[in-house]
Amino acid sequence: MSFLKKLDSASKNNNSRLCIGLDPDLKKFPKDILDSPDPIFNFNKEIIDNTQDLVCAYKPNIAFYESYGIYGLEALMRTIEYILKTEIPVILDTKRSDVGHTAAAYAKAIFEIYKADATTINPYMGHDSVEPFINYKEKGIFILCLTSNKGFRDFQAAGTGEPLYISVAKHVKEWNHYGNCGVVVGATSVKELKEIKNIVGDMPILIPGVGAQGGDLEGSVKYGGKRAIINASRSIIYSDNPRMEAEKLRDQINKF
Repeated sequence: MSFLKKLDSASKNNNSRLCIGLDPDLKKFPKDILDSPDPIFNFNKEIIDNTQDLVCAYKPNIAFYESYGIYGLEALMRTIEYILKTEIPVILDTKRSDVGHTAAAYAKAIFEIYKADATTINPYMGHDSVEPFINYKEKGIFILCLTSNKGFRDFQAAGTGEPLYISVAKHVKEWNHYGNCGVVVGATSVKELKEIKNIVGDMPILIPGVGAQGGDLEGSVKYGGKRAIINASRSIIYSDNPRMEAEKLRDQINKF
């Protein structure tokens, strides 16, 4: 099943546009999980078991797993394998990009080794660095357009004519030959989100930044469209009651 079909199915079945980011930090784990034989997987499994009826996707960020070496990467693979049994799509947040043959190796690792349904890509190096990912026609390719970090204005909002994020959105529309592209737009920039949405149409938009980064949830839902994927990580997974926080955010999204 393609990423888009899995996304639409999970969103419909769970009445949800919520995506939960699985970003493990052992320093924040409860003691009983930390003392278990496989703490990262066990932490993720507990989150998944308690929220899989509330989400449209999960988004592990590969950096948090790489930081724990081989063990972290093995835990990531176990986590993805576990999620795939639930039929919820996995967006592996990698932000990869490189010259063509290197990008092809990244794409193979993400889609064939880790078996993710979708990933995030940095478009800075141009079409040849993105094409190897897009050629996986059944996979979702989320291209960074306007990110939620404070430094986005250094480059993404700059340009001699139109800002870079507008140029990126236009290119993504051109590259979407197989209907598997989407964009990443932070919830911290809803005015720009509206502009980008007008360009990319019904493409899925991955929207981080509504939780700990304090983004505009109402504006993100309003302008993100029917395939908006609203991501929250720390505000849910490190709360006292992850299920309650996930349900609360899911219901807020649906209200808007």
